[in-house]
Amino acid sequence: TMGRAADIVLELPRAREACPNGLAPTTSTLLQLALGDAIAIALLEDKGFSAHDFREFHPGGKLGAQLKLARDIMHTGKSLPLVAAGTAMSEAIVEMSAKSFGCVGITGTGGLLAGIITDGDLRRHMGADLTSRSVDQIMTRAPKTIAPDMLAGEVIEMINDARITSVFVVDGTGLPLGLVHIHDLLRMGVG
Repeated sequence: TMGRAADIVLELPRAREACPNGLAPTTSTLLQLALGDAIAIALLEDKGFSAHDFREFHPGGKLGAQLKLARDIMHTGKSLPLVAAGTAMSEAIVEMSAKSFGCVGITGTGGLLAGIITDGDLRRHMGADLTSRSVDQIMTRAPKTIAPDMLAGEVIEMINDARITSVFVVDGTGLPLGLVHIHDLLRMGVG
C-alpha cells in the first residue's frame, strides 16, 4: 500500500534469511546495508562532496590523519635540508646529516628545486672523489614533488609507489616549501 502511494520505491528482493531457521535477520540486514551505502555514495557524487569536504566534518582518528594536508604535516624553514647548485658534496653531506631526512634538496635559479640527493645516491656514487665532486654531478634532476594541498593518504600512497622515504613540497613554480618524511605519516597513523 505504501509503495503504491509513493512517488519512488526502492524495493529489495525477497530473499530467504541465511539463518538455518530462516528467522534471524541476516540476509535482509545485509540488503538494507547495501541499499544504504548505494544511496550514500549516490548523494556524495550528486553533491560533489570531496575528500577535502569530508576532512572538515571528520578531523580525528586514522581517517582524519589521512585527510590532513601536506602543508599541515611538512617540515619547514631551517629544518629543510637544502643547498645551492654548485655546492661541494662535502658540504651537502654535512647538511644532509644535520637534518636527518636521508636527503638534501638542490636549489637552482630563484631558489627553485632543481634536484635531490638521497642516501641511495651516496651509495651509488661512493668513491674516493665523492666529497670533492659538485652536487650537480650527483643529484637526481627533476625529483618527485607534491603540492601543499595533497592529502596525507595520497602522499603515503605516492611515497610507497615511488619507493622513496621523503618528498619535497613545492609551490606551483617549484619553490620548496617543506618536506614530508614517511615516518611523519606513520607516526600520525596514516598507512
